[in-house]
Amino acid sequence: MTYKVALQQSEEGFSVWVPGLPGCVSQGATEEEALTNIADAVREYLEVVMEQVEGAVIREIEVAA
Repeated sequence: MTYKVALQQSEEGFSVWVPGLPGCVSQGATEEEALTNIADAVREYLEVVMEQVEGAVIREIEVAA
């Protein structure tokens, strides 16, 4: 899967978050480290989501933007 991320540089390094996944944030000393860390955060975020919906009926819908 591909997710858009927002990346912001600061004096401490880089902050990164996924606008489509509320609360999915990370950071790193370098841009590369921040992007690696957010990829790990997305995987962990999705694991938790899948645990929370276990047993639920899942449907896909299409939304026009």
